[in-house]
Amino acid sequence: MQFRRTLLALCAFASLTGTAAAQNYPSRPITVVVGSSAGSATDGLARAVGNEITRLTGQAVVVENRAGAMGGIAAQTVARAKPDGYTLFITTNTTQAANPHLLKTLPYDPIKDFTPVTLMTKGYQLLVVNPNVKANNIPEMIALAKKDPGKLAYGSGSSSARVAAELFQQMTGTEMNYVPYKANPPAVIDLVAGQTDLMIVDLPASLPHVRSGKLRALGISGPKRSPLVPNVPPIAETLPGYEAGYWNALYAPANTPQPVVQRVTELFHRALAAPSVRQVVEQSGQEIATSSPDELGRFQLAELDRWGRIIRTAGIEKE
Repeated sequence: MQFRRTLLALCAFASLTGTAAAQNYPSRPITVVVGSSAGSATDGLARAVGNEITRLTGQAVVVENRAGAMGGIAAQTVARAKPDGYTLFITTNTTQAANPHLLKTLPYDPIKDFTPVTLMTKGYQLLVVNPNVKANNIPEMIALAKKDPGKLAYGSGSSSARVAAELFQQMTGTEMNYVPYKANPPAVIDLVAGQTDLMIVDLPASLPHVRSGKLRALGISGPKRSPLVPNVPPIAETLPGYEAGYWNALYAPANTPQPVVQRVTELFHRALAAPSVRQVVEQSGQEIATSSPDELGRFQLAELDRWGRIIRTAGIEKE
C-alpha cells in the first residue's frame, strides 16, 4: 500500500512538473535536428518553421544538420537527448518507416525511441537526368535503360529517392546501378557533373538545376502535375499506378511529458499556418499536412507496413 501511494505521488509530481514546463515553454533556445544536409527539403522546412517560431516566441531555433547513415545519425542524436522539448527531430519516412526494412541494424528504434508530435508536410519527387542522357521523356528513358541493362547509374541519398528508382525499375523491367550517398544534395551535384545519369529526388534539391538547364526533368512521382513544373507530366501517365512520395514529421525523444508535447504541437501548428512557411512549402513542391500526436503515431505504423511492402516487392535486400 505504501509503495502504491509513493508511485501515485511520483506520477502526480511528474504531471505537475510537465504542466509547469509546458506553461513556460520555450524558455530557452530549441534545437531542431535534421538528418540531411543544407539544401534538402527537410532542411528548408526546418529553417522556415524555426524562423517563425522565433518570431512567435522570441527564442532562437537552432537547426542542426546531422547527415549520414540514411538519417540514422540524427535519429540517434535525438533518441539520446533529454526529453524536455528542447531537442526535436524533423525527419521523413526514411528514418521512421523505411530504414527498418533497408538496414540490418539501426542505432535507434523508430517507435520506442520517439514521441510523435505532428505530421508537417507531404511531397513528391522529380525524375531528372543529366543533359547528356539521350532521353527527353519517360518512354525514351525506359527504352534507353532497356537497350543497355546495367549501364545507367542513379544516385540516392535517402530511402525515398532510392525506393522511387527501384520501383521505377521494377515497373519497367529495367536494370540500373545504384550509387549511394549520405544525402540527396551531394548526389545531385554529382548528377550535374555527369558522375551519374539520373535521380528521382525532391524538388528543392533538383528544381534549381532544372531551371538553369543543368538537369532535365522527365516526370514527377505524384499523381498530378506540379504548378512549379507544369510542363512535366506524372510518371504515372506512362506507368499507371506509379507513385512515390515522401513526408516530413516532427518527433520528440521518448518520454517527453504530454503537456510539453501538446505545447510543442500547438506551437508548430501555428508556425506551419504562417504565410511565410506556407510559401516555402509550396515552393518546394510540397503541401502542409498537420496532425495530432496520436494521428501521427497511427500514420507512422501504417507507413511502416506500406514501405515494407514496397521494399520487399522491389526486391531490395537489407544492407
